[in-house]
Amino acid sequence: MGATESGIGGLADDRPLLGRTSTAERVADILRTRIAEGYFPPGERLSEDAIGKALGVSRNTLREAFRLLTHERLLVHELNRGVFVRMLAVQDVEDIYRTRRLVECAVVQGLGEPPYVLDELDAAVADGERSARERDWKGVSTANIHFHRELVALAGSARTDELMRGVLAELRLAFHVVDDPRRLHQPFLVRNRAILEALRAGEPTAAERLLIEYLDDSRERLVEAYGDIVAHDET
Repeated sequence: MGATESGIGGLADDRPLLGRTSTAERVADILRTRIAEGYFPPGERLSEDAIGKALGVSRNTLREAFRLLTHERLLVHELNRGVFVRMLAVQDVEDIYRTRRLVECAVVQGLGEPPYVLDELDAAVADGERSARERDWKGVSTANIHFHRELVALAGSARTDELMRGVLAELRLAFHVVDDPRRLHQPFLVRNRAILEALRAGEPTAAERLLIEYLDDSRERLVEAYGDIVAHDET
């Protein structure tokens, strides 16, 4: 038997993994969403028993989901203590913004000739402005994340989309511990609209300049707020 036939034959042994892995991925999707929405805040220990019973999944499936989310840097496993929602360090926040600047600005630089398909960006801006009128600052944060995810989606790259999904999910871990979400998010609504209008006018260079200023100011504001919280927790 050749190497190819032997390898294919061995795949039969892996068949049970298919159902378990797909279930684990679905569980990871649920937990990822809950973490992003703040139901499981940074620093909280995740109970295998409680979550397993709530979702009706086995311990092995749940541990595989935990492993996936640990790989995404949303969870951390502490020996003899369990699995916790990750608490970012200030250096993590700064690194996230370095990555955002590299990726988001490269996407805008690489846009072809206008017009661009901006429906999702338009919807995200409208959602953010509506949430602000309703004083729903969590909604503003969600709309803001949606805007920047859809901005990157203009590149039409599944790999870049996946990268940014992870980066923005990590970023929300920092958002959830900031004391004043209005101060953090409201000033950037008008900047999102300005970026959108620059792209609508077919001016990606202007949009990139606005995006650089946005990311630099957002990083400084979040690092200041987050750094104060981390320093307070350490005293």
